Amino acid sequence: MALGSRTVKHIAVAAAMTAASLVVLEQPASAAPESAVPPVAWGACAPADISNVPPAERPQFSCATYVVPLDYNRPNRGTINLALMRRAANDQAHRIGSLFLNPGGPGGSGYRFPTITQRLVQPAVADRFDVIGFDPRGVARSTPLRCFATQEDADDVFGRMALLPITKQEERETLNALRDYGRFCDRFAGPLLEEMSTENVARDLDRMRAAVGDKQLNFLGFSYGTLIGATYVNMFPNRSRAIVIDGNVDPNLRLHDGLEYDRQRTNGFEISLDAFLRKCDAAGEACAFSDGNPRAKFDELRTYLRRTGPITLPDGSVVAIDTFTDAVAGTLYDLTALADLAAALQEMYDVIHPPAAAATQRRAQAPTQSVQAILGNAKQAKFDIRPDTPYSSDDSYAAVNCTDKPFRNKASQIPAIADQWERQLPTFGRYLAWADPAICPNWPLDHRDVYSGPWNRRTPNPVLVYGNFYDPATQYEFARRMTRELGNARLVSVDAFGHTILGFSACADDIATSYLIELTAPRPGIVCQPDIPPFPTSA
Repeated sequence: MALGSRTVKHIAVAAAMTAASLVVLEQPASAAPESAVPPVAWGACAPADISNVPPAERPQFSCATYVVPLDYNRPNRGTINLALMRRAANDQAHRIGSLFLNPGGPGGSGYRFPTITQRLVQPAVADRFDVIGFDPRGVARSTPLRCFATQEDADDVFGRMALLPITKQEERETLNALRDYGRFCDRFAGPLLEEMSTENVARDLDRMRAAVGDKQLNFLGFSYGTLIGATYVNMFPNRSRAIVIDGNVDPNLRLHDGLEYDRQRTNGFEISLDAFLRKCDAAGEACAFSDGNPRAKFDELRTYLRRTGPITLPDGSVVAIDTFTDAVAGTLYDLTALADLAAALQEMYDVIHPPAAAATQRRAQAPTQSVQAILGNAKQAKFDIRPDTPYSSDDSYAAVNCTDKPFRNKASQIPAIADQWERQLPTFGRYLAWADPAICPNWPLDHRDVYSGPWNRRTPNPVLVYGNFYDPATQYEFARRMTRELGNARLVSVDAFGHTILGFSACADDIATSYLIELTAPRPGIVCQPDIPPFPTSA
């Protein structure tokens, strides 16, 4: 998931923009009975938003802006808008209901998710459900959370942040920039800043469920979307029909100890990398990095970049320790890109250990396509966002995480924490210590109004939990914990790399289809396989 961009001026303009985004409510929205919730007024979608849909299917799509309370506890504070897109079920005569989607993040836009329905669910699900995507509060086409009045200010602040601070100067400049980021958010983000918790997203989801006429919720959530699902089923257990969560967080740890949650999340990347290198070794010639000892070669390459400095590839590209760490972490998200990662690592390794002269000459004449491919995954791992909208800032990412996750460390402690994490987690520890643990101590939040449990309320049907053995961003242990913490859940394990699995395993997809349509839960202990092996052979 890639990350978009994020002098104090134009205060009056920003204030006016914030005020314009809120509308005063006349009636207490949270007190209204479900029957009084206004229905969604569906209309035509903008042609550009469904341009990737085959023309024959476009009549099935409709879009809407739906109004929800800014603050459910104090509904007279105003409202915000949520952007929705719907793909109507193919078989309306046998329609079960609506299936709401969330791609994760937080900050990921789900609005256009219905346009790729065929990649997310099997045809039988598309036949029986209206598929609905939405941008959560603060995100993209919904009322967005914006911390800057001008792009120049955003560029100035984020341009001073090192991706992987190592020197004292880099650490000092990054800490100063993070402090300024918090100050800008305090000045410009407005009242929405205090209302970005996952609890509020779950309340929005329940309001939308009622507004489309469903008595119970059907939901498919990926990554951070698993926390939305877990929060919903514990706040509204009896309103939950079929909840599928893929790439799971540990909700209890996340909502009670942000620093330890992120340290364990970082370890997931180390687990995934180690498994990748072991599988590469076992794959032999099918893995371009297998010659020798892949683990030792990787550690040598990382140490060289960390201590000696950047390397220059035959095409002139320069790879430093920050871009290297960033790209490796991001590529581990994608189970289809592991062969490219292996080839890229070998290309970089060859620079510090030149092969025979003839091979060097051939390689120098060839483009470093594998390296460029993995460099395209930059910043996916650190911020977990895959933007797909005109709104390219990640302010909603920080707003949700810094609301939900309590960080008790001070910003000034981050250099020491990064040193400690690097000793414990040598490839990704320093890199991810400078993500949420560094951002959130500066976040301007007056109060944390969050749902932090209990997590064990029993739903009428089991929640379907998916976990990949080698998921880097949400390690497999998190899926096991999610299953134990929920009051009624069934775990589907997948012997796969990558972050989330649905759409990449027929076994997993078949189980989801039976569950969504028939409410059939899989047998305990089932383990699925991915459709694509990590190192495909040409045979």
